[in-house]
Amino acid sequence: MATADLGAGEWYPRDKVCIAGIGEGLENGKYMRWGRATKSEFQLACEAALAACEDAGLDSAEVDGFCSYANDRNGGPRLSAALGCNELKTSVMQWGGGAGGGSGAVMNAVHAVACGSANYIIAFRSLCQGQFGRFGQSRAGQRAGGDTAFQAPYGVVPQRICAMRARRHMALYGTKSEDFGRIAVQCYRAANRNPRAVMYGRPITLEDHQNSRMIADPLRLYDFCQENDGAAAVLITSAERARDLKQRPVHILAAASGNQYGAGDNPFRAEMAGGNFGSSVRGGGVAQRLYERARITPDDIDVAQIYEDSTSAVLISLEEHGFCKVGEGGAYVQSGAIDWPNGSCPINTSGGNLAEAFIHGFELQVEAVRQMRGTSTMQVEGAEIGLVASAPGVTPVTDMLVRR
Repeated sequence: MATADLGAGEWYPRDKVCIAGIGEGLENGKYMRWGRATKSEFQLACEAALAACEDAGLDSAEVDGFCSYANDRNGGPRLSAALGCNELKTSVMQWGGGAGGGSGAVMNAVHAVACGSANYIIAFRSLCQGQFGRFGQSRAGQRAGGDTAFQAPYGVVPQRICAMRARRHMALYGTKSEDFGRIAVQCYRAANRNPRAVMYGRPITLEDHQNSRMIADPLRLYDFCQENDGAAAVLITSAERARDLKQRPVHILAAASGNQYGAGDNPFRAEMAGGNFGSSVRGGGVAQRLYERARITPDDIDVAQIYEDSTSAVLISLEEHGFCKVGEGGAYVQSGAIDWPNGSCPINTSGGNLAEAFIHGFELQVEAVRQMRGTSTMQVEGAEIGLVASAPGVTPVTDMLVRR
């Protein structure tokens, strides 16, 4: 297999591995609000995997690997047995909290396929909060250890962490609440073209955003992601094998993962180590490594799917990925660059976590493939390269790039 010389002794299988199938675990053709699923989390995972195989035209018996993240409860051995796989060769979980591992699950599958560890890998995430409780909800009892001991007594939850970063960005750079609102409006506009979206049929205006109730100052109701049940999956294989399957393959240009120095698993440690609290923890060169591996620049990206637990995270991520300079995210959003159809890089074209569904961000991987196939409900005309940025603000974070 040919490899790319990145000039630092690092190899990467650029374009050698593809996404050949996509699938989702839905009910009545839609994602669900949390607690509404009548199926188990494991059943949703199986349905998403089977749908990805069917989409690719591959017998599920041929699948020989599974990759997930965020402590997914549906292990590879159990899935392998349920799907009738002939053999399980790879079973990998990306460590880290929340959805920072979304692109990492794909990255691990890419490495396994490129190294010959497996031939057909399902990367997925399944989430059924009605069955297991709301993900991320504090369950601190009388005792708390580690980082929780410093956060739980003060009510530090994800929404408040996002709010502190948003307020700091506003203080440093003059960012406005309306700038966050423009991100929400784009996501809801996309969801209203997408029948699978939970918020389908519920468009919002910037005025609606500004009038919505405050959740964690300065962030409002429409600034935060949903809580949903469902599953999403992609089937990953080599470019050579993908040519024999049903769909036109979507090539994986690159994927990368990392942490800022000193970040650990605490969202505040990067700041304690001297980082900028107006940023996320992506300062460890993840985006830079991604572009070097893919041999592109941000100007080459036509469409982006950016994980949003909050709109402020999207704005900060746009800066960190080089779409604009640090501190200019507000102006970039105001310019209309993120809007469909006329923006230079429309974002979250299925509705994203804000308005399609929150399946820990893995629905963004599925939408990235649809964009490259030309089948999105908010298709970016002529899109050739797409970015997925998974979960700025948690550790570690991961990115991926795909091309038509």
